[in-house]
Amino acid sequence: MVRVAVFISGGGSNMVKLLDDMARDGHKGTPCVVLANNADAGGLARAAERGVPTVVVDHRPFKGDRPAFEAAITAALKPYAPDLICLAGFMRILTGGFMDQWAGRMINIHPSLLPKYKGLHTHARAIEAGDTLHGCTVHEVTASLDDGPILGQANVDVTPDDTPESLAGKVLVQEHRLYPAVLRQFVTGDRTPLILQC
Repeated sequence: MVRVAVFISGGGSNMVKLLDDMARDGHKGTPCVVLANNADAGGLARAAERGVPTVVVDHRPFKGDRPAFEAAITAALKPYAPDLICLAGFMRILTGGFMDQWAGRMINIHPSLLPKYKGLHTHARAIEAGDTLHGCTVHEVTASLDDGPILGQANVDVTPDDTPESLAGKVLVQEHRLYPAVLRQFVTGDRTPLILQC
């Protein structure tokens, strides 16, 4: 089995979908720990309810010293021996040094059809650009922000009455479909991009 660590910062809705899918028959991945950078992250309780160990590495005491924060993450992960990291709403930028250690073994979900709209405020940017199609992407994590080989995408239609909030809601539905499907494939060694239609 592939041991999977999931990193979160908030409520962990994508994390829940990953954990629940890994609990189903035939999955080659198993969750070994959920790590948060915030002790108040709602997803910690949701992971604990599912019997998954949790750990908190608060970024605030490190005051911008990312390598020290990442060293603390590495130390916290060691007892759980993960093979793979899934970023699921982890709102900290990781350094190239950390990502190099996990090259080919760390994936992320991003709320846009990459390479469009890297970074924040993706839904507002899609509306402002007049896009008729938007969505989400699962990709391997590299040292470049929201870059790396694309492992899967799911799209949604942008309608004239959409707001950033309504569009975020539509995309989240697809995130909850796409991320588990990509992880299920990825843990078998299959990196063929998966395209889901809404």
